[in-house]
Amino acid sequence: QVLLVESGGGSVQTGGSLKLSCAASGRTLRSYAMAWFRQAPGKERDFVGAIDRNGGSTFYADSVKGRFTISRDNAKNTVTLQMNSLKPEDTAVYYCAASTLMGLPTTRETFQYWGQGTQVTVSS
Repeated sequence: QVLLVESGGGSVQTGGSLKLSCAASGRTLRSYAMAWFRQAPGKERDFVGAIDRNGGSTFYADSVKGRFTISRDNAKNTVTLQMNSLKPEDTAVYYCAASTLMGLPTTRETFQYWGQGTQVTVSS
């Protein structure tokens, strides 16, 4: 089992940047594909982006493509989400998730482990 803890959330103005981090303990992250999801108040938890086990491939939701970047450091057991050009519609709780599936899983059901979430608020 792996324990995930997100950090780095906060409040920024439109056009600003934030970098979220996800630290893992319990097992090495190199055994998992990783992803970020987000959930705005009253809405479903939506896929943001994913990265495969060795960091060679990434995939993003259309809404964040070109603005967000996922990376991982398996030696440090961390995954990061760099968010640039933030918009008010990016406001949500952001969750880090780990999946035992190979490749780039993108649906909530394919992720077995979740962090507690970190709040991101973008004001206009």
